[in-house]
Amino acid sequence: MDDRITVIEGPPPVFEVVQDGWAMSLWEGVRPVAPAVTRLRTFNGASLVERCYRAWHNQQAIHLYYRDEMGLEQRAPILAARYVTTPDGDVLILVVALEPEELQFESNFGDEGEDEPFDEG
Repeated sequence: MDDRITVIEGPPPVFEVVQDGWAMSLWEGVRPVAPAVTRLRTFNGASLVERCYRAWHNQQAIHLYYRDEMGLEQRAPILAARYVTTPDGDVLILVVALEPEELQFESNFGDEGEDEPFDEG
């Protein structure tokens, strides 16, 4: 199907939230979303990017389909696509729109191993 790029095997994609004006300007919609970038290994990066360009040229949406940590199928609209060639094969770089509830944040307050609560006193 030309309206999707599907992650067939491997772990779920890792998404990094993008905090710059260029990425924020890619989405104009009624729902708040967070642009995020992911990198996926592929054997045909050029054809996947071409598929995205063809969809956008025809004013159609294209989505990334993947399985989350629980094995449930998820999808995210693709906002931008690029590929780079490495010695191990192509790497597809996608900017996608994620719903705020799909984001997971890691917090590293304090030193590692520090389990004591904060004392205001």
